[in-house]
Amino acid sequence: MSKPHLHCQVRVEPYDDASDPANHQHAYTYTITIENRGDVAAQVVARHWTITDSQGQVQEVRGLAVVGHQPLLQPGERFEYSSWAQIATPQGSMQGRYLCVTDQAEVFWAEVPEFLLAQASSLH
Repeated sequence: MSKPHLHCQVRVEPYDDASDPANHQHAYTYTITIENRGDVAAQVVARHWTITDSQGQVQEVRGLAVVGHQPLLQPGERFEYSSWAQIATPQGSMQGRYLCVTDQAEVFWAEVPEFLLAQASSLH
């Protein structure tokens, strides 16, 4: 029996060009690396993100593809992309998941654990 498994890693950086703290707009870029650690080919079909600021305001983002792509990853292959999010507070968090399908039409979710949206200097 096949074992699909896509592993996700995240890197976050402040996005100063899209931030305007005086108007409660704090932007962050995030780079996701998706690696196929399973033993079957798998395609990323859709995404679902939950973005929460430090006041508890929640944004949900759902849609097909990731930055216009639905990558098909063979075992051992990686796909990396960058995007961004904007929140009303200097700190917040994101978590999400990708709807995926194997080359045998088995549907599964690849989870992206919660990660912080914050400037490193604000965490001290």
